[in-house]
Amino acid sequence: MTRRILLVHAHPDDETITTGATMARYVAEGAQVTLVTCTAGEEGEILIPELAHHAATADDTLGEYRKGELAAAMRELGVTDHRFLGGHGRYRDSGMIGTPPNDRPDCFWRADLLEAASHLVEVIREVRPQVLVTYDDFGGYGHPDHIQAHRVAMYALTLAAVPSFRPELGEAWDIAKVYWTAMPRSIVRAGIEALRAAGETTGFAARDPEDLPFACPDEYVSAEVDGSAFIEHKLAALRAHATQIDVQGGFFALSNNLGSRAASLEYFRVVKGATPGADRETDLFAGIA
Repeated sequence: MTRRILLVHAHPDDETITTGATMARYVAEGAQVTLVTCTAGEEGEILIPELAHHAATADDTLGEYRKGELAAAMRELGVTDHRFLGGHGRYRDSGMIGTPPNDRPDCFWRADLLEAASHLVEVIREVRPQVLVTYDDFGGYGHPDHIQAHRVAMYALTLAAVPSFRPELGEAWDIAKVYWTAMPRSIVRAGIEALRAAGETTGFAARDPEDLPFACPDEYVSAEVDGSAFIEHKLAALRAHATQIDVQGGFFALSNNLGSRAASLEYFRVVKGATPGADRETDLFAGIA
């Protein structure tokens, strides 16, 4: 049996930050890894001054540029099947909550849920993955596109399993296991302590892990994938997203000045198909015959 995993992410670079080592590991093990990215990340901030003209407030060409960054990152991870939901440019980056890009009619936050989910149903029925990975219902940290990616993925999961009168969507397919990405609070706390030990006193280092919305209580984290053999692939993929991420000495800095250790262990919550009796799963395909 060929193992097949589908990952649904919001913007280019999200896939590498939270699941890059997992993707590289499963590619190396012979699994079919499919990535669906919901937007091109047009509203992202740009770390490289000479590329600032690509910004949404200037030439508005960042989405096309980040398409190339994503392709380069996928080459580093070995992923050959990566797609944009509905095609590149179909849904625009919505920006952070409460900002003007949220009001654009073409942004992903305002997408018709059935239409967007139907695009993903086509992919699910074509690829027929046993495992789906996406965000939790808060989108990890509340970004509109992450929340919408969760909604689309979970709705498509249901729609794909029901026989359809629309033959163009393919034959019904029921995905056996579903995971939401997670970051254990204990890991976040350790990362903050490491930053402080390295002399950082501002930004992420100044935060209390109890107050960070993306820090998941450890008891809810039910799976972890050891990608330590693929950490260099993950770091190379992070470097490919150069407009958004600066990788330095095992840490990477995002454009919002948060810092985090580039983890080789990646964490998840299993929300469908949990392995009976498992303390914390170490293989996302566990229990699949």
